[in-house]
Amino acid sequence: MSSQKRITRAYQTARKISYKDDSKFIIFSDVHRGDNSFADDFASNRNIYFHALNHYYKNDFTYCELGDGDELWENLDFKSIFYTHTNIFYLLKKFYAKGRLFRLIGNHDMVYRKQKYVEKHLYTYFDKVTGKNVPLFPGIIFTEGLILEHESSKQEVFMLHGHQADWWNYKAWKFNRFMVRAVWRQLQIFGIGDPTSPAKNFKELIKVERRTKKWITENNNILTIIGHTHRPRFPQPGEIAFFNDGSCVHPRSITGLEIENGNITLIKWNISTTEDGTLKVVRLVLEGPQKITDYKTK
Repeated sequence: MSSQKRITRAYQTARKISYKDDSKFIIFSDVHRGDNSFADDFASNRNIYFHALNHYYKNDFTYCELGDGDELWENLDFKSIFYTHTNIFYLLKKFYAKGRLFRLIGNHDMVYRKQKYVEKHLYTYFDKVTGKNVPLFPGIIFTEGLILEHESSKQEVFMLHGHQADWWNYKAWKFNRFMVRAVWRQLQIFGIGDPTSPAKNFKELIKVERRTKKWITENNNILTIIGHTHRPRFPQPGEIAFFNDGSCVHPRSITGLEIENGNITLIKWNISTTEDGTLKVVRLVLEGPQKITDYKTK
C-alpha cells in the first residue's frame, strides 16, 4: 500500500468531531514519555509539559495528542512509563473524564492498534495505596486519524501522526523497535542518534513532508496537521495547508498548535529566567494566530 493510500485510509477511518468558533484545542505530538532513564528524551521537559497541560486543562481546552505519546520502542511496557510520570497521567485522566482527550497512534506506540493491549494496560492501573485496580482511561480508543469539522462551514481540520507517509516507520516498525531496544538505546548515551527517525534524518524528513503535501493538494487542500518529523510547520494562507506541531522533546522546550476563536497558532513553552534569577515556564507565540477559514479548500 502506498503512502497516499495509507493517509487516505487514516482519513476515511478517522474519528470526526464537531467544533465551533468558541471551541478550544491544544495539539501536541511526539511527547515520547519514557522511564526517566538516560534514554528518556522527554525527562528534561516533563515539568514544562506538565505546567502547559495544566494551563490548558484549567482553561477548558480539549487535548489532541497526535501519536508517539508513550515511548514504547525503548520501553517494554506501559507500566514503567506510568509510574514514572504519574502526575501527568493523573492530569490526562482528568481530561479524559471530561471528554476532552483524543489520542492517535504513532509509530512508537503502534501497539495501541490492538484494543486488547489498550484494555489490559490503559483501562485501569494498580493503585499501590489501596492495592486495587482503579480506572485510568476506561473505554479509550486509539485511531490513526482525527477530523475536526466546523459545525456551520463544515471546513475540516485533519490530524494524523504522519508516519503513514514513512514506509520504514509504518510497515517495518517492529524491526525498528527491535533495533532501538537492542542497539540505538545503548548508543544514545554516546550521542549517536537513531537513523530510522525522520527527526534525525533530514532526507527522510523531506520525503515525509513531500508525500504529505502531495496528498493534501490532491484532496482539496484539506487543512492537515501531523507530527512525526518533530519539525514545526506553519504555512501562510494561499500555501499548501500543511501544519506540523513539532514535538515535546526539543532541547529545553515543547511546541504545539492551539485552535481558539476560529484561529490556529503555533506556540512554544520553555523555561525563562527573570532578572532576579527566578526560573519560570512561559508561553511564546511563534506563528499566528491565523484564521482557519483563510486556508481555502479548492
